[in-house]
Amino acid sequence: MPLNFEELDYQETPLGAISLRRRADPRLGGEIVYEVKLGDEYLMSSLFTVGEIQLAKLGLAALEGSGLDIVVGGLGLGYTANAALEARSVRSVVVVEVLEPVIDWHRRGLVPLEKKLASDPRCSLVHADFFEWVSSGEQHGLETVPWPAHAVLLDIDHSPSHWLAPTNSTFYSKRGLQGLAEKLHPGGVFGMWSDDPPDAGFTDLLRGVFRSCEPHVVTFPNPYTGEESSCTIYLASKHT
Repeated sequence: MPLNFEELDYQETPLGAISLRRRADPRLGGEIVYEVKLGDEYLMSSLFTVGEIQLAKLGLAALEGSGLDIVVGGLGLGYTANAALEARSVRSVVVVEVLEPVIDWHRRGLVPLEKKLASDPRCSLVHADFFEWVSSGEQHGLETVPWPAHAVLLDIDHSPSHWLAPTNSTFYSKRGLQGLAEKLHPGGVFGMWSDDPPDAGFTDLLRGVFRSCEPHVVTFPNPYTGEESSCTIYLASKHT
């Protein structure tokens, strides 16, 4: 008899207990679904990856040239980094992840992408705090991170006003975003995923730091509701 539910890993972290689960969903004809929970919160599901993929595709579409160095803030199940690596124009992808167990899942092949990211020579999985890296002028052991990068793609918090940790909030300010802009090439792109509809105040804040910013609403089918769900991708471009 096939196993309907399996907890692949459970570990305590500074942000709380994190777990990776795999289950066969009877509502979807037994489709295998991977889920990540942090405490009681659902962080991500292998059912809903369109937004993560579009974060990379929209971000890269806004860039020209080749030999691009990309930084991804937040690893998760790896779909943003994987989509970036599929682009011929990309030379390197560095993923900065604060939760070491998440990196371990990829190195052990526990996620749907198995060891694809961990085995790609163009991809580095770095255990570090993305927000600390942005706020500091030093590398803090992140020597593999390109400086400056052509694009930074962020998928960590739920939205600009709903954070996984209260300390993340300082990033979503003019000073925090200016620190990020300093780590981009002229003409570079900052892309960010949000689970909420476009926030006019945050869009204006990005426009005050970057040359331009446009929020993109990405829709995708929700098999549980039978309707469409959506997320927001903010794309900001630095002055050339």
